[in-house]
Amino acid sequence: MRHITTTLAALFWLSLAASANADMLVGVAAPLSGPSAILGKQIEAGSGLAAEAQGIAVKTVDDACTADGGAAAARQFVDAKVSVVVGFLCTEAIEAALPILKDANIPVIAIGVRTESLTDRRAKTGWPVYRLGPRGDDERNAVATILTRLWQNDLFAIVDDGTIYGREIAETFRTAAEQAALKPVFVDTFRPQLDNQIGLIGRLKKAGATKVFAGGDGDDIAIMGRDAAQLDVGITFAGGETLRTPTDDVPYADGTLMIALPEWAEIADPKVVQAFGERKIVTDGYTLPAYAAVEAAKAATADAESSGKSLAEALTGHDFATAIGTIRFDEKGDLSQNPFRAFRFDGSRFVPLEEK
Repeated sequence: MRHITTTLAALFWLSLAASANADMLVGVAAPLSGPSAILGKQIEAGSGLAAEAQGIAVKTVDDACTADGGAAAARQFVDAKVSVVVGFLCTEAIEAALPILKDANIPVIAIGVRTESLTDRRAKTGWPVYRLGPRGDDERNAVATILTRLWQNDLFAIVDDGTIYGREIAETFRTAAEQAALKPVFVDTFRPQLDNQIGLIGRLKKAGATKVFAGGDGDDIAIMGRDAAQLDVGITFAGGETLRTPTDDVPYADGTLMIALPEWAEIADPKVVQAFGERKIVTDGYTLPAYAAVEAAKAATADAESSGKSLAEALTGHDFATAIGTIRFDEKGDLSQNPFRAFRFDGSRFVPLEEK
C-alpha cells in the first residue's frame, strides 16, 4: 500500500481526462476516513483504474463506514445523477444509503458487505442492491458442500473452538453431512490457544478419524497438524478462511485444506494486474473486486441502453466478463455461484486443490 497515495491523484486526473465526454458517471462509495480508510483506498484505486480503462467518469465519496456518512454519500450521488454506485464495505453505511438510492432508481453493486439480510429482505425492501462478494453464510455453506463431497468415503471428525464462528461453521458441516447420510466418527469442542493439542489428537486417533474439520483459528489448526505429525497420526486437517492469516510460530502441516476466497491477483486477468503494477498499485483486498464492479456496471449499462431494459433488469441473471472472472447476480442480487474454493497447503503456500 505504500505506493497507493501518490498514485490516486494521478488516477483521478487520468480518469477525468479519459472520460470528459462520457455519458456514464459511476458513483464510488468508500470509507476514506477513519479506521477503514486503508480499505477505502483500495476501492478508490480499483474503481479509478477501471474507469480509466472503460472510458467513463467516477465520483468518489467518503461514506465513513457510518449511517450518516452513507446517507450523505447517497444524496451526493443523487445530486450528481450517477447511473450506478459501486463500493460500500459497512452495513450501516449501505443500509442508510439504499432507501435514498432506491427512490432515485440508482442500483448499487456492493463489494464488501456480507450481511445476509441485505439481499434476503429484497422482496420487502425493494432495495436495488447487487453483491459482488460473499454472503455471511457462504463460507460455512462452502465448507459443508465441499467437504461432504471430498470426505464421503473417509472417517472424518468435526471439532470447534466454542466461539460463535467455530460452532456455526462446524454445525453447518455436521448437518450437511447427516443429510448426505454421512456421520462423523467424533464431534467435540476443543480448548483454543493452547501450546499443544496432544489430548485432542489422542481422542481423534482413538476414534479412527483420518480427516478433521476444525472450526477455529489458524494457529490452533497449525498446532493440531504439528502434534498429529509428531505422534505419527495420519490426519488431514481442514479449516475456513481464518487459515489465510499467517500463523505466529507453527507452520501449517503439508496437505492442510482451507476453504476460502481466492487471492484475486492470482486468478485475475494478467493484463489488468500488470496495469496496476505499472502504476505501483498493490492489488490487495478490494482493489480487484472494485475494478470488476465498474466493469459489470459499464456492461450492464450498455446492455440496458441497447435493449431498452432497466439497469436493474440488465444486472440480473446475466453473465459479466470481469478481470476476476465471470460473475452473475441472481434474483436476490447475490452472486449465483459461491465464491469460496478449496485450497491445499503445499509446504509453502495454499494452492487450489486441483493443483495437488
